[in-house]
Amino acid sequence: MTEIEIIFAFILLGYLIGSFPSGLVYTRLSGMEDIRTIGSGNIGATNVLRTGNKKIALATLFTDMLKGIATILIAKHFLSDNEAAFIGMAAFLGHIYPIWLKFKGGKGVATYIGVLAGLSIWAVTSFAIIWLAMAWLFRYSSLAALTASLAVPVIFYLQPESQNIAAISLVMTFIVFFKHLENIQRLWKGEETKIGNT
Repeated sequence: MTEIEIIFAFILLGYLIGSFPSGLVYTRLSGMEDIRTIGSGNIGATNVLRTGNKKIALATLFTDMLKGIATILIAKHFLSDNEAAFIGMAAFLGHIYPIWLKFKGGKGVATYIGVLAGLSIWAVTSFAIIWLAMAWLFRYSSLAALTASLAVPVIFYLQPESQNIAAISLVMTFIVFFKHLENIQRLWKGEETKIGNT
């Protein structure tokens, strides 16, 4: 195989790993109704939590993060960190646009965190600290995620060896914002649901 073919194969692998719809699978295995008919209709952990089953929501969160971590670790074993970051973005896109669900998946935050965890302990730690601080101050999960993701490209850019990864993370951050447009509108209007409220 040529180098291009190898990278394409990893992109496909990353996408397929990312496209595993854990929230939908876990809720169905638990005998719940289709998660896509509940709340926001999203298959991510935040919407799974709206079912009231915290264990399934936590399992969804960790699985969605694991998709990003696993993709990066597999890719880094064979490719450079820059190439691995690109493969990680494929997993991120797979979670958001899974082929199995007519390209209607989650919003990507948990898988984004997994990708960061596989790439850089500093980036994922910074994300976590910013998320926790914003969530504690304002009690909006969406605002915390948006603020933390906005900081990620800056964190990578400040490390000279990671500036190519900064560009990839900027694209991922842009997509996170795009997927949260409705949340942003509700935040602006003061209508977003706070953490702990139903």
